[in-house]
Amino acid sequence: MATTPKELWGTETKKAVENFPVSGEPIPVSVARWLGRVKAAAARVNADLGLLDREKADRIAAAGDRIANGEFDDQFPIDVFQTGSGTSSNMNANEVIASLAGEGVHANDDVNMGQSSNDVFPSAVHLAALDELVNELLPALDRLGTSLEAKAKEFDDVVKSGRTHLMDAVPVTLGQEFGGYAAQVRQGQARIEAALGRLGQIPLGGTATGTGLNTHPEFAERVRAVLTEQTGLTISAPADPFEAQAARDGLVEASGALKTVAVSLTKIANDIRLMGSGPRAGLAEIALPELQKGSSIMPGKVNPVIPEVVTQVSAQVIGNDAAITVGGLQGHFELNVFVPLLARNLLQSIRLLTSASNLLAEKCVDGIVANRETCERYAELTLSAATALNPSIGYDKAGEIVKEAAASGRSLREVARDAGVERTVLDEALDYRRMAKPHDA
Repeated sequence: MATTPKELWGTETKKAVENFPVSGEPIPVSVARWLGRVKAAAARVNADLGLLDREKADRIAAAGDRIANGEFDDQFPIDVFQTGSGTSSNMNANEVIASLAGEGVHANDDVNMGQSSNDVFPSAVHLAALDELVNELLPALDRLGTSLEAKAKEFDDVVKSGRTHLMDAVPVTLGQEFGGYAAQVRQGQARIEAALGRLGQIPLGGTATGTGLNTHPEFAERVRAVLTEQTGLTISAPADPFEAQAARDGLVEASGALKTVAVSLTKIANDIRLMGSGPRAGLAEIALPELQKGSSIMPGKVNPVIPEVVTQVSAQVIGNDAAITVGGLQGHFELNVFVPLLARNLLQSIRLLTSASNLLAEKCVDGIVANRETCERYAELTLSAATALNPSIGYDKAGEIVKEAAASGRSLREVARDAGVERTVLDEALDYRRMAKPHDA
Protein backbone atom coordinates (compact mmCIF):
# COMPACT_ATOMS: atom_id res chain seq x y z
CA MET A 1 0.00 0.00 0.00
CA ALA A 2 1.46 3.34 -1.05
CA THR A 3 1.43 6.15 1.48
CA THR A 4 0.10 9.41 0.09
CA PRO A 5 1.64 12.71 1.13
CA LYS A 6 -1.63 14.30 2.27
CA GLU A 7 -5.24 13.69 3.09
CA LEU A 8 -7.25 13.51 -0.11
CA TRP A 9 -10.66 13.42 1.49
CA GLY A 10 -12.94 16.40 2.18
CA THR A 11 -15.29 17.77 4.79
CA GLU A 12 -17.82 14.92 4.81
CA THR A 13 -15.11 12.39 5.52
CA LYS A 14 -13.67 14.62 8.24
CA LYS A 15 -17.10 14.90 9.88
CA ALA A 16 -17.54 11.12 9.82
CA VAL A 17 -14.11 10.53 11.37
CA GLU A 18 -15.06 12.89 14.17
CA ASN A 19 -18.55 11.44 14.58
CA PHE A 20 -17.58 7.76 14.80
CA PRO A 21 -14.59 7.25 17.11
CA VAL A 22 -15.77 3.72 17.90
CA SER A 23 -13.39 0.84 17.16
CA GLY A 24 -10.41 2.35 15.40
CA GLU A 25 -11.04 -0.19 12.64
CA PRO A 26 -11.84 1.18 9.16
CA ILE A 27 -14.04 -0.51 6.58
CA PRO A 28 -12.46 -3.59 5.00
CA VAL A 29 -9.81 -2.66 2.45
CA SER A 30 -11.48 -4.81 -0.18
CA VAL A 31 -14.71 -2.79 0.13
CA ALA A 32 -12.82 0.48 -0.35
CA ARG A 33 -11.12 -0.95 -3.42
CA TRP A 34 -14.41 -2.16 -4.84
CA LEU A 35 -15.91 1.29 -4.32
CA GLY A 36 -13.11 2.58 -6.52
CA ARG A 37 -13.73 -0.11 -9.12
CA VAL A 38 -17.48 0.53 -9.22
CA LYS A 39 -17.05 4.29 -9.54
CA ALA A 40 -14.47 3.91 -12.29
CA ALA A 41 -16.89 1.73 -14.24
CA ALA A 42 -19.74 4.16 -13.55
CA ALA A 43 -17.74 7.09 -14.92
CA ARG A 44 -16.93 5.22 -18.12
CA VAL A 45 -20.56 4.19 -18.59
CA ASN A 46 -21.87 7.69 -17.91
CA ALA A 47 -19.49 9.02 -20.56
CA ASP A 48 -20.67 6.37 -23.03
CA LEU A 49 -24.26 7.40 -22.29
CA GLY A 50 -23.40 11.04 -23.03
CA LEU A 51 -24.10 12.14 -19.47
CA LEU A 52 -20.54 12.96 -18.39
CA ASP A 53 -17.79 14.79 -20.22
CA ARG A 54 -15.39 12.18 -21.62
CA GLU A 55 -12.20 13.86 -20.46
CA LYS A 56 -13.58 14.33 -16.98
CA ALA A 57 -14.84 10.74 -16.93
CA ASP A 58 -11.40 9.47 -17.90
CA ARG A 59 -9.83 11.30 -14.97
CA ILE A 60 -12.47 9.92 -12.58
CA ALA A 61 -12.03 6.41 -13.95
CA ALA A 62 -8.25 6.60 -13.65
CA ALA A 63 -8.57 7.69 -10.02
CA GLY A 64 -11.05 4.88 -9.31
CA ASP A 65 -8.68 2.38 -10.91
CA ARG A 66 -5.86 3.50 -8.65
CA ILE A 67 -8.05 3.00 -5.59
CA ALA A 68 -9.06 -0.42 -6.88
CA ASN A 69 -5.37 -1.29 -7.24
CA GLY A 70 -4.71 -0.47 -3.59
CA GLU A 71 -2.71 2.74 -4.00
CA PHE A 72 -4.88 4.73 -1.56
CA ASP A 73 -5.96 2.30 1.14
CA ASP A 74 -4.85 4.84 3.75
CA GLN A 75 -7.40 7.36 2.46
CA PHE A 76 -10.35 5.48 3.95
CA PRO A 77 -10.13 6.29 7.67
CA ILE A 78 -13.79 6.20 8.72
CA ASP A 79 -14.63 3.67 11.42
CA VAL A 80 -16.46 0.58 10.24
CA PHE A 81 -19.14 1.23 12.87
CA GLN A 82 -20.70 4.21 11.11
CA THR A 83 -23.98 5.16 9.53
CA GLY A 84 -25.69 1.89 8.68
CA SER A 85 -26.02 2.48 4.95
CA GLY A 86 -22.30 3.13 4.46
CA THR A 87 -23.07 6.68 3.32
CA SER A 88 -19.98 8.04 5.04
CA SER A 89 -17.64 5.66 3.23
CA ASN A 90 -19.36 6.28 -0.09
CA MET A 91 -18.84 10.03 0.42
CA ASN A 92 -15.25 9.27 1.41
CA ALA A 93 -14.71 7.50 -1.91
CA ASN A 94 -16.38 10.31 -3.84
CA GLU A 95 -14.16 12.94 -2.19
CA VAL A 96 -10.90 11.03 -2.66
CA ILE A 97 -11.68 10.32 -6.30
CA ALA A 98 -12.67 13.94 -6.93
CA SER A 99 -9.42 15.11 -5.33
CA LEU A 100 -7.36 12.72 -7.45
CA ALA A 101 -9.28 13.53 -10.64
CA GLY A 102 -8.46 17.21 -10.31
CA GLU A 103 -9.98 20.52 -11.31
CA GLY A 104 -13.66 20.68 -12.14
CA VAL A 105 -14.65 17.27 -10.77
CA HIS A 106 -17.47 17.37 -8.24
CA ALA A 107 -17.68 14.57 -5.66
CA ASN A 108 -21.46 14.26 -5.89
CA ASP A 109 -22.45 15.56 -9.30
CA ASP A 110 -19.70 13.76 -11.23
CA VAL A 111 -18.17 10.91 -9.20
CA ASN A 112 -21.50 9.86 -7.71
CA MET A 113 -23.50 10.38 -10.92
CA GLY A 114 -26.36 7.90 -11.24
CA GLN A 115 -25.61 6.44 -7.82
CA SER A 116 -26.63 6.54 -4.19
CA SER A 117 -24.85 5.26 -1.11
CA ASN A 118 -27.85 2.98 -0.70
CA ASP A 119 -27.09 1.02 -3.87
CA VAL A 120 -23.33 1.57 -4.33
CA PHE A 121 -22.06 0.64 -0.88
CA PRO A 122 -23.91 -2.71 -0.59
CA SER A 123 -22.92 -3.46 -4.17
CA ALA A 124 -19.27 -2.99 -3.23
CA VAL A 125 -19.74 -5.24 -0.20
CA HIS A 126 -21.39 -8.00 -2.22
CA LEU A 127 -18.69 -7.85 -4.87
CA ALA A 128 -15.83 -7.79 -2.37
CA ALA A 129 -17.25 -10.92 -0.75
CA LEU A 130 -17.90 -12.59 -4.10
CA ASP A 131 -14.35 -11.82 -5.23
CA GLU A 132 -12.72 -13.23 -2.10
CA LEU A 133 -14.90 -16.32 -2.03
CA VAL A 134 -14.16 -17.18 -5.65
CA ASN A 135 -10.48 -16.28 -5.71
CA GLU A 136 -9.37 -16.99 -2.14
CA LEU A 137 -11.57 -19.25 -0.03
CA LEU A 138 -12.76 -21.75 -2.62
CA PRO A 139 -9.18 -22.46 -3.80
CA ALA A 140 -8.10 -22.86 -0.16
CA LEU A 141 -10.90 -25.35 0.51
CA ASP A 142 -10.01 -27.20 -2.68
CA ARG A 143 -6.42 -27.44 -1.44
CA LEU A 144 -7.59 -28.83 1.90
CA GLY A 145 -9.99 -31.27 0.26
CA THR A 146 -7.22 -32.56 -1.99
CA SER A 147 -4.90 -33.02 1.00
CA LEU A 148 -7.53 -34.96 2.94
CA GLU A 149 -8.33 -37.12 -0.10
CA ALA A 150 -4.64 -37.99 -0.47
CA LYS A 151 -4.52 -39.11 3.16
CA ALA A 152 -7.72 -41.11 2.71
CA LYS A 153 -6.02 -43.03 -0.08
CA GLU A 154 -2.75 -43.42 1.86
CA PHE A 155 -4.55 -44.74 4.96
CA ASP A 156 -7.06 -46.91 3.11
CA ASP A 157 -5.70 -50.16 4.58
CA VAL A 158 -5.09 -48.91 8.15
CA VAL A 159 -7.75 -50.66 10.23
CA LYS A 160 -8.66 -49.24 13.67
CA SER A 161 -11.47 -49.13 16.17
CA GLY A 162 -14.41 -47.00 15.22
CA ARG A 163 -15.82 -44.75 17.92
CA THR A 164 -19.39 -43.68 18.62
CA HIS A 165 -20.29 -41.71 21.76
CA LEU A 166 -16.48 -41.59 22.25
CA MET A 167 -16.68 -45.33 23.00
CA ASP A 168 -15.23 -48.29 21.10
CA ALA A 169 -17.30 -49.32 18.10
CA VAL A 170 -16.92 -51.71 15.18
CA PRO A 171 -13.71 -51.39 13.14
CA VAL A 172 -13.23 -48.79 10.43
CA THR A 173 -10.18 -47.72 8.47
CA LEU A 174 -8.31 -44.52 9.03
CA GLY A 175 -8.76 -43.88 5.32
CA GLN A 176 -12.53 -44.02 5.67
CA GLU A 177 -12.39 -41.37 8.37
CA PHE A 178 -10.22 -39.06 6.28
CA GLY A 179 -12.47 -39.67 3.29
CA GLY A 180 -15.35 -38.43 5.41
CA TYR A 181 -13.41 -35.30 6.31
CA ALA A 182 -12.65 -34.67 2.64
CA ALA A 183 -16.34 -35.02 1.81
CA GLN A 184 -17.23 -32.47 4.49
CA VAL A 185 -14.88 -29.98 2.86
CA ARG A 186 -16.23 -30.70 -0.62
CA GLN A 187 -19.79 -30.25 0.64
CA GLY A 188 -18.73 -26.94 2.15
CA GLN A 189 -17.39 -25.85 -1.22
CA ALA A 190 -20.69 -26.79 -2.83
CA ARG A 191 -22.65 -24.80 -0.24
CA ILE A 192 -20.57 -21.70 -0.92
CA GLU A 193 -20.85 -22.15 -4.68
CA ALA A 194 -24.63 -22.43 -4.34
CA ALA A 195 -24.72 -18.99 -2.68
CA LEU A 196 -22.53 -17.21 -5.26
CA GLY A 197 -25.29 -16.50 -7.77
CA ARG A 198 -27.42 -14.62 -5.27
CA LEU A 199 -24.39 -12.90 -3.76
CA GLY A 200 -23.55 -11.61 -7.23
CA GLN A 201 -26.96 -9.93 -7.58
CA ILE A 202 -26.22 -6.30 -6.75
CA PRO A 203 -28.61 -3.41 -6.13
CA LEU A 204 -26.67 -0.93 -8.29
CA GLY A 205 -29.09 1.22 -10.27
CA GLY A 206 -31.73 1.36 -7.55
CA THR A 207 -30.25 4.66 -6.22
CA ALA A 208 -32.01 5.84 -3.05
CA THR A 209 -34.95 3.46 -2.61
CA GLY A 210 -34.88 1.00 -5.51
CA THR A 211 -36.83 3.10 -7.99
CA GLY A 212 -33.77 4.12 -10.03
CA LEU A 213 -34.43 7.85 -9.64
CA ASN A 214 -31.70 10.02 -11.23
CA THR A 215 -30.01 7.21 -13.13
CA HIS A 216 -30.10 6.24 -16.80
CA PRO A 217 -32.17 3.09 -17.49
CA GLU A 218 -29.13 1.41 -19.10
CA PHE A 219 -26.66 2.50 -16.42
CA ALA A 220 -26.76 -0.52 -14.10
CA GLU A 221 -26.69 -3.14 -16.84
CA ARG A 222 -23.74 -1.46 -18.53
CA VAL A 223 -21.77 -1.07 -15.30
CA ARG A 224 -22.33 -4.75 -14.47
CA ALA A 225 -21.05 -5.69 -17.91
CA VAL A 226 -17.89 -3.60 -17.44
CA LEU A 227 -17.22 -5.11 -14.01
CA THR A 228 -17.85 -8.63 -15.26
CA GLU A 229 -15.43 -8.14 -18.15
CA GLN A 230 -12.77 -6.71 -15.83
CA THR A 231 -12.98 -9.37 -13.14
CA GLY A 232 -14.50 -12.50 -14.66
CA LEU A 233 -16.99 -12.63 -11.79
CA THR A 234 -20.65 -13.44 -12.38
CA ILE A 235 -22.40 -10.16 -11.59
CA SER A 236 -26.09 -9.90 -12.29
CA ALA A 237 -29.23 -7.84 -11.84
CA PRO A 238 -31.27 -8.33 -8.68
CA ALA A 239 -34.31 -10.57 -8.68
CA ASP A 240 -36.24 -7.46 -7.68
CA PRO A 241 -34.82 -3.96 -7.11
CA PHE A 242 -36.72 -3.45 -3.87
CA GLU A 243 -35.59 -6.79 -2.45
CA ALA A 244 -32.01 -5.91 -3.35
CA GLN A 245 -32.24 -2.46 -1.78
CA ALA A 246 -34.02 -3.37 1.44
CA ALA A 247 -32.61 -6.79 2.27
CA ARG A 248 -29.11 -8.21 2.56
CA ASP A 249 -30.20 -11.84 2.39
CA GLY A 250 -27.42 -12.72 -0.05
CA LEU A 251 -24.83 -11.76 2.56
CA VAL A 252 -26.70 -13.69 5.27
CA GLU A 253 -26.89 -16.77 3.04
CA ALA A 254 -23.18 -16.62 2.26
CA SER A 255 -22.39 -16.28 5.95
CA GLY A 256 -24.55 -19.31 6.68
CA ALA A 257 -22.46 -21.35 4.25
CA LEU A 258 -19.29 -20.10 5.96
CA LYS A 259 -20.69 -21.04 9.36
CA THR A 260 -21.30 -24.56 8.10
CA VAL A 261 -17.73 -24.76 6.84
CA ALA A 262 -16.56 -23.61 10.28
CA VAL A 263 -18.61 -26.36 11.91
CA SER A 264 -17.06 -28.92 9.54
CA LEU A 265 -13.52 -27.70 10.18
CA THR A 266 -14.11 -27.87 13.93
CA LYS A 267 -15.15 -31.53 13.67
CA ILE A 268 -12.15 -32.35 11.49
CA ALA A 269 -9.65 -30.47 13.65
CA ASN A 270 -11.00 -31.97 16.87
CA ASP A 271 -10.83 -35.52 15.50
CA ILE A 272 -7.27 -34.97 14.29
CA ARG A 273 -6.04 -33.67 17.63
CA LEU A 274 -7.81 -36.47 19.52
CA MET A 275 -6.33 -39.14 17.23
CA GLY A 276 -2.94 -37.50 17.69
CA SER A 277 -3.20 -37.28 21.47
CA GLY A 278 -0.37 -38.80 23.45
CA PRO A 279 2.21 -39.78 22.45
CA ARG A 280 2.09 -42.40 25.23
CA ALA A 281 -0.98 -41.74 27.32
CA GLY A 282 -3.42 -40.80 24.57
CA LEU A 283 -4.89 -42.44 21.47
CA ALA A 284 -1.69 -41.93 19.44
CA GLU A 285 -3.30 -43.29 16.26
CA ILE A 286 -1.59 -40.63 14.17
CA ALA A 287 1.45 -38.40 14.53
CA LEU A 288 1.10 -34.72 13.64
CA PRO A 289 3.95 -32.61 12.28
CA GLU A 290 6.10 -31.12 15.05
CA LEU A 291 6.06 -27.37 14.43
CA GLN A 292 7.28 -25.80 17.67
CA LYS A 293 7.88 -26.40 21.36
CA GLY A 294 4.65 -27.09 23.18
CA SER A 295 5.57 -25.99 26.64
CA SER A 296 7.81 -23.51 28.41
CA ILE A 297 8.28 -25.95 31.30
CA MET A 298 7.76 -29.51 29.97
CA PRO A 299 10.69 -30.53 27.73
CA GLY A 300 9.82 -32.35 24.53
CA LYS A 301 6.11 -31.59 24.67
CA VAL A 302 4.50 -30.96 21.28
CA ASN A 303 0.99 -29.54 20.91
CA PRO A 304 -1.56 -29.75 18.04
CA VAL A 305 -1.20 -26.03 17.36
CA ILE A 306 -2.75 -25.93 13.89
CA PRO A 307 -5.96 -27.76 14.88
CA GLU A 308 -6.17 -25.37 17.85
CA VAL A 309 -5.92 -22.39 15.51
CA VAL A 310 -8.57 -23.86 13.23
CA THR A 311 -11.04 -24.34 16.06
CA GLN A 312 -10.47 -20.79 17.31
CA VAL A 313 -11.05 -19.43 13.81
CA SER A 314 -14.21 -21.49 13.53
CA ALA A 315 -15.53 -20.09 16.80
CA GLN A 316 -14.96 -16.55 15.51
CA VAL A 317 -16.71 -17.32 12.22
CA ILE A 318 -19.70 -18.76 14.07
CA GLY A 319 -19.81 -15.62 16.22
CA ASN A 320 -19.55 -13.43 13.14
CA ASP A 321 -22.48 -15.29 11.62
CA ALA A 322 -24.61 -14.62 14.71
CA ALA A 323 -24.00 -10.87 14.34
CA ILE A 324 -24.63 -11.09 10.59
CA THR A 325 -27.95 -12.80 11.28
CA VAL A 326 -28.95 -9.96 13.58
CA GLY A 327 -27.74 -7.45 10.99
CA GLY A 328 -29.77 -9.11 8.28
CA LEU A 329 -32.89 -8.53 10.36
CA GLN A 330 -32.43 -4.78 10.18
CA GLY A 331 -33.98 -4.16 6.79
CA HIS A 332 -36.57 -1.53 7.59
CA PHE A 333 -38.79 -0.72 4.61
CA GLU A 334 -36.44 0.26 1.74
CA LEU A 335 -33.02 -0.05 3.38
CA ASN A 336 -30.92 -2.29 5.59
CA VAL A 337 -28.93 -0.21 8.07
CA PHE A 338 -26.32 -2.76 9.24
CA VAL A 339 -24.32 -2.99 6.01
CA PRO A 340 -20.91 -1.93 7.43
CA LEU A 341 -21.15 -4.56 10.17
CA LEU A 342 -22.21 -7.18 7.63
CA ALA A 343 -19.21 -6.25 5.49
CA ARG A 344 -16.79 -6.39 8.38
CA ASN A 345 -17.90 -9.75 9.71
CA LEU A 346 -18.44 -11.54 6.41
CA LEU A 347 -15.12 -10.49 4.93
CA GLN A 348 -13.30 -11.32 8.15
CA SER A 349 -14.87 -14.79 8.11
CA ILE A 350 -13.77 -15.34 4.51
CA ARG A 351 -10.20 -14.30 5.26
CA LEU A 352 -10.00 -16.35 8.47
CA LEU A 353 -11.35 -19.51 6.84
CA THR A 354 -9.01 -19.05 3.87
CA SER A 355 -5.96 -18.84 6.11
CA ALA A 356 -7.11 -21.65 8.40
CA SER A 357 -7.85 -24.00 5.49
CA ASN A 358 -4.46 -23.41 3.91
CA LEU A 359 -2.68 -23.88 7.25
CA LEU A 360 -4.57 -27.06 8.08
CA ALA A 361 -3.61 -28.56 4.72
CA GLU A 362 0.00 -27.40 4.51
CA LYS A 363 1.16 -27.52 8.13
CA CYS A 364 -0.92 -30.39 9.45
CA VAL A 365 -2.74 -32.81 7.14
CA ASP A 366 0.03 -33.12 4.55
CA GLY A 367 2.45 -34.27 7.24
CA ILE A 368 0.22 -36.67 9.20
CA VAL A 369 1.68 -40.15 9.67
CA ALA A 370 -0.41 -43.15 10.70
CA ASN A 371 0.71 -45.22 13.67
CA ARG A 372 -0.35 -48.46 12.01
CA GLU A 373 0.51 -50.82 14.84
CA THR A 374 -1.44 -48.78 17.37
CA CYS A 375 -4.48 -48.53 15.09
CA GLU A 376 -4.49 -52.25 14.41
CA ARG A 377 -4.10 -53.06 18.10
CA TYR A 378 -7.19 -50.94 18.83
CA ALA A 379 -9.10 -52.81 16.14
CA GLU A 380 -8.25 -56.07 17.86
CA LEU A 381 -9.20 -54.70 21.27
CA THR A 382 -12.63 -53.31 20.44
CA LEU A 383 -15.28 -55.55 21.94
CA SER A 384 -17.85 -54.10 19.55
CA ALA A 385 -16.34 -56.35 16.88
CA ALA A 386 -18.63 -58.99 18.36
CA THR A 387 -21.34 -57.31 16.27
CA ALA A 388 -20.05 -59.37 13.34
CA LEU A 389 -20.97 -62.55 15.24
CA ASN A 390 -24.66 -61.58 15.47
CA PRO A 391 -25.75 -63.24 12.19
CA SER A 392 -24.15 -66.53 13.24
CA ILE A 393 -24.81 -66.81 16.98
CA GLY A 394 -27.38 -64.07 17.72
CA TYR A 395 -27.27 -60.80 19.64
CA ASP A 396 -27.77 -62.29 23.10
CA LYS A 397 -25.01 -64.88 22.90
CA ALA A 398 -22.66 -62.30 21.36
CA GLY A 399 -23.51 -60.02 24.28
CA GLU A 400 -22.55 -62.73 26.78
CA ILE A 401 -19.22 -63.18 25.04
CA VAL A 402 -18.59 -59.41 25.21
CA LYS A 403 -19.34 -59.35 28.96
CA GLU A 404 -16.99 -62.24 29.63
CA ALA A 405 -14.23 -60.74 27.52
CA ALA A 406 -14.60 -57.38 29.28
CA ALA A 407 -14.58 -58.97 32.74
CA SER A 408 -11.69 -61.33 32.11
CA GLY A 409 -9.53 -59.19 29.88
CA ARG A 410 -9.37 -62.03 27.37
CA SER A 411 -9.83 -61.52 23.63
CA LEU A 412 -13.17 -61.91 21.92
CA ARG A 413 -11.78 -64.71 19.79
CA GLU A 414 -10.61 -66.68 22.80
CA VAL A 415 -13.84 -66.29 24.76
CA ALA A 416 -15.98 -67.07 21.69
CA ARG A 417 -13.96 -70.19 20.96
CA ASP A 418 -14.42 -71.40 24.53
CA ALA A 419 -18.14 -70.68 24.20
CA GLY A 420 -18.28 -73.17 21.32
CA VAL A 421 -18.26 -70.85 18.33
CA GLU A 422 -16.70 -72.69 15.40
CA ARG A 423 -13.28 -71.57 14.21
CA THR A 424 -14.47 -71.04 10.63
CA VAL A 425 -17.17 -68.69 11.91
CA LEU A 426 -14.64 -66.81 14.01
CA ASP A 427 -12.11 -66.51 11.20
CA GLU A 428 -14.73 -65.06 8.86
CA ALA A 429 -16.56 -62.86 11.35
CA LEU A 430 -13.53 -61.41 13.14
CA ASP A 431 -11.63 -60.41 9.99
CA TYR A 432 -11.23 -56.74 10.96
CA ARG A 433 -10.39 -55.36 7.52
CA ARG A 434 -13.35 -57.21 6.03
CA MET A 435 -15.46 -55.92 8.90
CA ALA A 436 -14.51 -52.33 8.02
CA LYS A 437 -15.37 -52.93 4.35
CA PRO A 438 -18.13 -55.54 4.36
CA HIS A 439 -19.27 -54.86 0.80
CA ASP A 440 -15.90 -54.96 -0.92
CA ALA A 441 -15.49 -57.79 -3.40
